[in-house]
Amino acid sequence: MKKGIIVLMLTIVLGVVVTACSSNKEAAIESKLPVKEMVEQMVKKVPQPAQIELKADEVKTFYHLDPAKLEEYEIRFPMMNVKTNEIAILKVKDAKDVLEVESAVKQRAEDVKKQFEMYLPDQYENAKNYKLITKGNYILLVISEEADELVKVYDSFFDQK
Repeated sequence: MKKGIIVLMLTIVLGVVVTACSSNKEAAIESKLPVKEMVEQMVKKVPQPAQIELKADEVKTFYHLDPAKLEEYEIRFPMMNVKTNEIAILKVKDAKDVLEVESAVKQRAEDVKKQFEMYLPDQYENAKNYKLITKGNYILLVISEEADELVKVYDSFFDQK
């Protein structure tokens, strides 16, 4: 009889421990859309000056980042060097690399600020007010006069919990 009670108690304790541990894990944050489609919808809803897509070999140059660390990404860059408007969404492959990628994106924002500091005052102000948002393995950089509106559109791609 005592063995039965001990086994029952151990089973209950083990069940509680397993349940408690599993509920502490955060559910992975996932977008409803692929990164490229997210950016396309953002610029469709909040139009931006002419932009071009950054190619893989340019990611290392402009973002100080190895694109191999990214599962997917879309970076839209100003077509002409008289605007700072830039949108980048990077989905990091491994969560352990998120801080490193975030740091590289911050460096990119600082580079844009320095580039326009003595060049075009309105664009410098734009660059100073960049938005950097991290949601799980997704990192968003927005440099735009309409940054807040673009962030709202971006937020709509994720389920609110």
